[in-house]
This record gives sequence, structure tokens and C-alpha cells, in this order.
Amino acid sequence: MSDLITADLVRLDADLGADKDAVIRALAATVGDAGRAADVDQLVADAFERESKTGTGLPGGIAIPHCRTTGVDEPTLAFARLDPSVDFGAKDGAADLVFLIAAPAGGDNTHLQLLTKLARALVRKPFTDGLRAASTPQEVVDLVLEAVGEAPASAPAPVPAASETGGTTRHLVAVTACPTGIAHTYMAAEALEAAAARAGVDLQVETQGSAGAKPLAPETIAAADAVIFAVDVGVRDRGRFAGKPLVSSGVKRPFDEADQMIAEALAFAEDPNAPRVEGSGGGADASTTSGAGESWGGRTRRVLMTGVSYMIPFVAAGGLLIALSFLFGGYEIVNPAGDIVAHNTLWDLPSTADLPHALFDSGFFAYVGAVLFVLGSTAFKFLVPALAGYIAYAIADRPGIAPGFVMGALAVDLGGFGIAQSGFLGGIVGGVLGGLLALWVSSWGVPSWARGLMPVMLIPLVSTLIAGILMVVVLARPLGWLMGQLTDGLNSLNGGSAIFLGVILGLMMAFDMGGPLNKVAYAFATTGLATAGTASDSPELKVMAAVMLAGMVPPIALALATVVRPGLFNAPERENGKAGWLLGASFITEGAIPFAAADPLRVIPGIMLGSAVTGGLSMALDVAVRAPHGGIFVLFAVHNILGYFIALVAGVVVGAIAVIVLKSLGVKDPEPVTA
Repeated sequence: MSDLITADLVRLDADLGADKDAVIRALAATVGDAGRAADVDQLVADAFERESKTGTGLPGGIAIPHCRTTGVDEPTLAFARLDPSVDFGAKDGAADLVFLIAAPAGGDNTHLQLLTKLARALVRKPFTDGLRAASTPQEVVDLVLEAVGEAPASAPAPVPAASETGGTTRHLVAVTACPTGIAHTYMAAEALEAAAARAGVDLQVETQGSAGAKPLAPETIAAADAVIFAVDVGVRDRGRFAGKPLVSSGVKRPFDEADQMIAEALAFAEDPNAPRVEGSGGGADASTTSGAGESWGGRTRRVLMTGVSYMIPFVAAGGLLIALSFLFGGYEIVNPAGDIVAHNTLWDLPSTADLPHALFDSGFFAYVGAVLFVLGSTAFKFLVPALAGYIAYAIADRPGIAPGFVMGALAVDLGGFGIAQSGFLGGIVGGVLGGLLALWVSSWGVPSWARGLMPVMLIPLVSTLIAGILMVVVLARPLGWLMGQLTDGLNSLNGGSAIFLGVILGLMMAFDMGGPLNKVAYAFATTGLATAGTASDSPELKVMAAVMLAGMVPPIALALATVVRPGLFNAPERENGKAGWLLGASFITEGAIPFAAADPLRVIPGIMLGSAVTGGLSMALDVAVRAPHGGIFVLFAVHNILGYFIALVAGVVVGAIAVIVLKSLGVKDPEPVTA
């Protein structure tokens, strides 16, 4: 394996530009010049994308832009000691020591372990002092390789346990995690460990990073007086810490306030009213990330987003399979699909006499279409149960899964007992109900001999029983009636009311580009898609078209704007604009996020206007689509392809013009564009 860093990857006392984007580009170019980058542009794009999530500047004049990327094939570090220093977003000022850390997307744990050792070394003053004093690139290389090759001598010694000293040493545990899992995760752990050593506290840290996590032993957690979560993502198996006093923060807080966090944890350990980790010990994954101080609004959003995010894979799989089934077998495949699969095989192909609109007039393709329809419709049956199950999961961790899924299934299956289906409304209500009941039952005090039965038997049994009775006896008919009213209202939309709905959906899709409002609009469309009929004028299919087209507009509009007026955008934005064409065409609205993050007050209103135009036009032109995703790559599932492109092009042009006009206001010196 090559060394992480070599002398030709080091720049000393270098002027690499006036801002962090220029520095990142220069360091990426250094990686390319050293022959260590498979794709410099991809490395730059991935580093910018990581930087857009949260700044990588750290206290003490350090910055660590980093990413996992297909742009490199081996872990690589490029280092610059800047003169002048450049602002990377740290509270205490600009950075003069900058590491660009590039980890291969498929890098193994050996690579990642080396990078984590470097991350830990960066918070030690002797290491950074050595970097500032180095007179040659090779001195920097030697310092780095020493840091990642062996345990640094300055690492804090483990604090002896109370049983070894006869004293009363306090015990704490912590979890650190960041979105990328390369740098901040391990640097936060190092900062907390150093602060604990200064305070004479026994601290054990679980780092949930890209190199994998070694879970804390159950007995270590049980003995802890309090827990610290320094995370920007969810804590895996959070339920292990249930009931422990909790100090919760983002992953960067330990860099500035590690001593304060240790002190808070010790104070919380003595306070019976201190915030505590919720749950029953059943565990959860990274999606469940509630913490102390989380607002009700924030918690509600997290719970609903968890349900929607777990539902979307069922939507994508089921919707695209059904759309493909229509391609092979025609729309008429819906009714005979079950019989075709049951009574025919590849060696006994069905007749195509009843499938006059199939694209391919062949028994083979009719059979393939029937199989695809059966698979897709089966996947669609899990939409509402998955929505409800993971809403309950977000509330109560694993004990909520069983009652949540059952309530979601009831919302759909009660239709077979003469009670109107409550659909996604019933799924949301049932998921919340099941989760709250599971959380309540998990808080019961039970004898020690019964604790092992709680998560596997008592909690799911009691919560499912109570929630199920409430759903069937009390809530099913009102929710079914309300869902019926919503369905009837949607079916009655025409003319101006349909256009207005398209405009609203377009505004929602563009406002936060993959955030809560965007996901609400998308969930509304996809859950309707699951109940749509075969007719091309089905209102549910028109809603799906409006949502998909409106979501395609922002990245394409911004890509067009960078071509028409490149001087209004900086170099990284122009680079992102090149990717925006394909991202938008693929219905990946998130491709607009880098532009919106850099200039939200001028970019977001412009793309919202464009998406609103597209949403309204799509409804006005009766465009319909049977696929829940895919953009221009699912044209075979589109009704009125001409109207599809008219609505898309109109919104893109309006959005691009609006962005250009807004960004032109007050601009005196556009950035020059060089060839």
C-alpha cells in the first residue's frame, strides 16, 4: 500500500487563493499532479459536497476538508501550510494548516484506520506545532507517517478504575459520529478523552465511523454514570443507553468545549431531573436520533421523515416494476397478470389476444410483464405498513416496529372487512399511536427476571393489542371517511383547481430540495400512485407527473443559468452546473443544494418560481406518469410526452431567468470566467 502522503503532496507557506474553495481546488490539483487522483474533478466535487454540510475548520488554525470519493483509488493526504491563512468556518479565525483527506469510496478498513489515527493526531498540540515548525516537505511527511504508524507518545493514559485506586472515579461513556465518518468522528473522541483525563474521569468512547464501530461492552454502559452523544447523525443501537443521563451535541462541540461537556455529564449524573436517553434497550439504528433539547417541531419532522425515508425504497421498486410491466405487457396486463403467472411458465407462454396494446406482440413479453406487475404490486403493498412501522420505530426504537407495521397493515387491509381504507393517513396515525404505546410500555418498571421478556414479547404484545383495538374500534371509520373525502376531492380536481394544486406541489418540491416539504409532496404523490387505476387520465398519475417534473426543474434551471451568465457564479458553482443537467434529468432535486446553500435568498425564490410554473403546466396539459422516479429515463411510463417536455422546458427557462435576475441585483464585479 502506498504511503498516505509524500513530499510532492506538501505545500509550505503557500498562497493557494483567497477562499476555501480555491484552497480545496489547489490541493486536489496537487493530488492529481502527484498521480494519485483518478478523477480530480470528482475529488473536488465530493470535497465541496462534504464542505456544504458543515464547515471543516477547527480551533487552532486547522482545517480538514475531506471526503470519500471515486476520484482516488488509494487513501491520500495533501497538506498546505498557508500564507496567508484562509477562513474555513472555525470560530477562532482562519486556518493556516490544511489537510485535504481523500478516502477511496471502496477503501478497506486498513486505509480508514490510518486516516482515523491522523484525525486523532490533529487535536494534539505537539503535532500541529511540528507542522508549523517544519522547514521541508519531508519533515511534514515524517511527522504524519509517525502519527499514523504508531500510538503517539502524547496520548492520554487511561484513567484507572475506582476498584484499582480505592477512590471514587466517575465513569462516563460517549458516542461520536459524523456524516462522513472519517475525521470529525475521531477528533471529537480524542478531544473528549483528553478532557476526561484532565478531569480524572474514566471515559470510554465508541466511534461510529467509516472504519466501523467497536460497540461498548454492555457492562461498561451499565456502569456508566452518564452518556455523551457528540453526533451529527443518528446513534446506532441507541436503546443500549436507555435511561442514562444524556449530554447531546453536534460532533464539533468537543473541539471547543470538551471540558464543559465532561462537567455537564458529571452534573447530570447527580441530577434526577436531567435529560435521559429515551427508549427501552431494544436498540435503533442511525435513523433514530432524538436527543435532549429537541423541539416538538423538530421531533415531529424527524419522526415523519424517518417513516417516509424507509417507505421510499418500496415506492421506487414497486413503481418502476409496475411501469416496466406496462411497457412489456400493456396496461391490460393488470387484470390477467395473476392468472398468467399462475397458469403459465416460460415454456408454456400465454396468448396475447387480450393484450392489444403491448409494446411487443409476444407471449414471452406478456409473461415477463405479468411477472413484473406481480412483483411491483406486491412491493406496493408494503408502502403504508413501512411508513407506519418506521414512524413507530423513530418514536420507540425497535419495540415500535411490530405495532407500527400492524397498524399500517390495518390501514390498508380493513377494506376487506367492509371498512373504508384509511391509506397513508391511517398509516401516519397508526404509526404514531403504535410508537407512543410501545414507548409507554417500555417505561414500565418490571422485576429483573421479566426485563428480558420486555422487548421481545411484552412490549409488542401489549402495544399491538391496545393500538389495534383503538384503530379498529375507534379510528378506522373516521380515518377512512377522511381519506375518502381527500380521494374524492382529488378526483374532482379539474381546470383551475388542478393547476393550483400543481403550483403548490411545485413550490414544495423546490423550497427545500429533498427536505421535509419536498418529501411531503413526494409522499403525497407516491401513495396516490399506489391506488391509481389503469386509465391514463387518473388524477393520481397527474399528481405524480407534476411532482416529478417540478423536482427536475431546480438543477436543470441552475445548470442553464451557469451557461447563460457564467460570471454570476463562482468556479465551483459552474462545475456543479455541469452535473446539474444529468441530476435534474434523473429527478435528483438535491443537485441544486450547493447553489442554494451559497446564496439562498436569491436562488431559492427563483427555482421555486420555475417549479411552480412546471407543476401548474403539467396539470393543465394533463401529463401523467406511472413511475415514481427516473425523470426522462422513464418516458415509456409517461402519458402526453409532448406536454411533459413543454412543462419541463417552460419551468427551466423561467427558473433560470429568475435566478439570473435575482443574482444580478447588486452584483458589481462578476467573477471572470477563464477558458
